[in-house]
Amino acid sequence: MPVRIVTDSACDLPEPICEELGIEVVPLTIRFGDREYVDRKELSVDAFWRELAASPVLPETSAPSVGAFEETFRRLSDEGASAIVCINLSAKLSATMQSAQVAAKALDGKTPIQIIDSMSASMGIGNLVLHAARRARAGAPLEEIVHEVEARRQRGHVFAALDTLEYLRKGGRIGGAQAMLGSMLSIKPLISVIDGAVEPAGRVRTRSKALRFLVDQIPAAKVEMISVLHANAPDLDEFLAILEPAVPDAEVTVGSIGPVIGVHTGPRVVGIAWLDRQE
Repeated sequence: MPVRIVTDSACDLPEPICEELGIEVVPLTIRFGDREYVDRKELSVDAFWRELAASPVLPETSAPSVGAFEETFRRLSDEGASAIVCINLSAKLSATMQSAQVAAKALDGKTPIQIIDSMSASMGIGNLVLHAARRARAGAPLEEIVHEVEARRQRGHVFAALDTLEYLRKGGRIGGAQAMLGSMLSIKPLISVIDGAVEPAGRVRTRSKALRFLVDQIPAAKVEMISVLHANAPDLDEFLAILEPAVPDAEVTVGSIGPVIGVHTGPRVVGIAWLDRQE
């Protein structure tokens, strides 16, 4: 049996793609006060955004348990997987990878398992997982898949435009007065993922400028794979119309931002994650 690919629900990969490529997704947990949900299984993306809009405080997310990863690894091993590659949310953002590492040790001597820190989030993880799953389906061995994923990890980029400062206020990152002023001025914060951590990438005054900023970050004719990540963005089609001429030869995958990332970004976010071509 080929190498099997595992990731976590922070990858934001569409479920039909995961099913088609046999990608196993271990879910994180989301807690709204005393209500706790298992991502993707007990809380859909649409239901999450409805709950978030009604919640006066930000919910919390929890990494999957060691047991959740171990159950997945053992099941794949019992199904005959020759090896397992598990690509996770950046260790700087979550304890998810540590849970996977501990779980992998429980299968020492049974099935080779390689845990990889994506050093990314959302579709930044998703791009790496897609490549790994396609190579696994083609019959590539464990060492080759790991080498290719780690090489592409160094060529990965993620940028996103937040639509509101309200969720930064709820998370305690900025004060209420600053959030109110930002809303009055229509300020759109821009963020990026650098070395596995989320960093500010600037601010612009309008939504249209924010979308143009994202496209302007893409190096001309140097994109191997690109994904769009969004959180119920009403102007998604408009953004895709701007993006596609900038990457005419690249495959474009669209993923909806789920609870794990959406807790921190808020709704209507639009972002891009891409892999540079190897020169």
